[in-house]
Amino acid sequence: MILTERELVQWGGRIGKEVTIPVFLGLRGQLGAGKSVLARAIARGAGVEVAIPSPTFNLLFRYQARDGAEVVHLDLYRLRDPEELWELGWEELGTKPELVLVEWPERAGDHLPKDRWDVHLSPPEPGSHRRIVEIRRVGAPPALPGFPVKLERGS
Repeated sequence: MILTERELVQWGGRIGKEVTIPVFLGLRGQLGAGKSVLARAIARGAGVEVAIPSPTFNLLFRYQARDGAEVVHLDLYRLRDPEELWELGWEELGTKPELVLVEWPERAGDHLPKDRWDVHLSPPEPGSHRRIVEIRRVGAPPALPGFPVKLERGS
């Protein structure tokens, strides 16, 4: 799908508000593609009311959401080795009522959960305000609100 930043924010808000948790979303794309914009919109939709800085230097932030759930926002860009994930409590992510948002999930290597959504964002072309958003379902995560039901299933 092709979205403006405003549409991306609206879609993210809908995901945060309507998605069944626990759920894991891997946010992929180069620097400036909109990963943090989407993560913030999802967190806002889930009821997070505090400031939501990029976790680039801290790697992980946890936020209280509505109904006792948590939004867990990770940025693995600075991860040097997938084995460092265990220091972040990786093995427990998604075992509680959590909406897990991971920027640069490819840095996790083979440690990604078998049930997840991979969302790939492309930055807008010069002179454009629209970006391509590609979504891939891996395994059997809960439905992703606002995305067509007919999806290609990943491995």
